Amino acid sequence: MDGIIPIVFIVDDDQEVRTALSCLLAAAGYQARLFETAERFIEEQDAEAPGCLLLDVCLPGLSGLELQAALAGSPRARPIVFMTGSTDIQAGVQAIKAGAVDFLTKPVDENRLIAAIEQAFRCDAEQRRERAICSMIQQRLETLTPRERQVMTHVVLGQINRQIAAEIGTGEKTVKVHRGRVMSKMGAGSVAELVQLGARVGVAIEPNLSVDGPAMNWKRGLNSA
Repeated sequence: MDGIIPIVFIVDDDQEVRTALSCLLAAAGYQARLFETAERFIEEQDAEAPGCLLLDVCLPGLSGLELQAALAGSPRARPIVFMTGSTDIQAGVQAIKAGAVDFLTKPVDENRLIAAIEQAFRCDAEQRRERAICSMIQQRLETLTPRERQVMTHVVLGQINRQIAAEIGTGEKTVKVHRGRVMSKMGAGSVAELVQLGARVGVAIEPNLSVDGPAMNWKRGLNSA
C-alpha cells in the first residue's frame, strides 16, 4: 500500500449500525468513512483511496446489489463485503457471483468481519497494482508510431522480418529498425513477453488473419485498454 492506510467505506442507512461498526473498526485499528445511502457514497467517495466497501444490502434508493452492479468495471470499483439483516440466500449468491468478498449476516461476527476486511484489502491492493501495470503498458503503447504498431502486429503473429517486409511493402532493414524500436519502447525482451504485455491491456491479435484483420483487432484492443 506504499504506506497509505486503506479505508473501510461503510454504507448503511441505520445510524446506530454505522456508529457501532465505526467504533468496532476503530478499536481494531482501522479507518472508516460512513455513508447513509449508496448515492452519497457514489458522490463523495475518493476512488483513489485504497480500501474496501462494507455495504448493506437493503438501502433506500439504490440497493447494495444495485450499487455493486453500478460500480462493476468502473474506476470507482473496489472489493465489497456485504451485510444483511435477513437470511436472503438468493441475494447472497448473487453478490458472491458478482465478485463480493463475503456476505455477512447482522449482527456481524467481529472475527469474520475483520477477516473479510483483510481479504478485501488484499484484493484491493492486487487490483491497484494490476491497474498501475496496465496503465504503464498503455503509456508505452501510445509512444509507438503507426508504422511501429503495424510492425508489432506482425511480430506478435510470429512473422520474421522478411515476411513482415513483404506484407507491409517496405525493406527488411527498415522492418528490423522498427522492430527494435517496438521492443525497446515496450520494454520487452522477447516476442513472448511482447505478446503478454499486449494481452494484459486487451490488445487481441488473432493468427491467420489478413493484414487488415490484425490491424483492426489491434485498434479495438488499444481503445479498450
